[in-house]
Amino acid sequence: MPARNFKEILKDKMDTYVHLISKKFPRAEQYGVTSQICRAALSVILNYVEGYARRRPAVQLNFLEISYGSLKESEYLLRFCEAEGFINKDDCASISKVANEIGAMLWTEIHALEKSLKS
Repeated sequence: MPARNFKEILKDKMDTYVHLISKKFPRAEQYGVTSQICRAALSVILNYVEGYARRRPAVQLNFLEISYGSLKESEYLLRFCEAEGFINKDDCASISKVANEIGAMLWTEIHALEKSLKS
C-alpha cells in the first residue's frame, strides 16, 4: 500500500474526530481536558497551514515545529483520556494511528526544511 500524503490524512480529520469524542467527556472536564485536547488537535493543522502561508523558510520551520509539538501534546492527552476512561481503547487507537502518520510527515518536512536552511 503506497504512503498517503498529508492531504489524504487530513481527510481523516483528526481534529474533528477528537472534537466529536470529547463530547462524551465528563462535564466537569469541559474547561479542562476537553478544552485542551480540542485546542491541541486543531493547533496541529492550523500551525501547519499558517507555516506554509509564510514566505520565509525559517518562519515556516518554526510553525512546523509548533505543529509537531501540538501533535505530541494531543497524543499525550489521548493516552491520558483513555487511562481516565473518557475514551475507549478503539477510539484512542484510531486517532493515534492518524496522529502517527501526521507526525511522520511533519518530522520529515521539518528535517528537510532544516537541511535546506543549512545549505
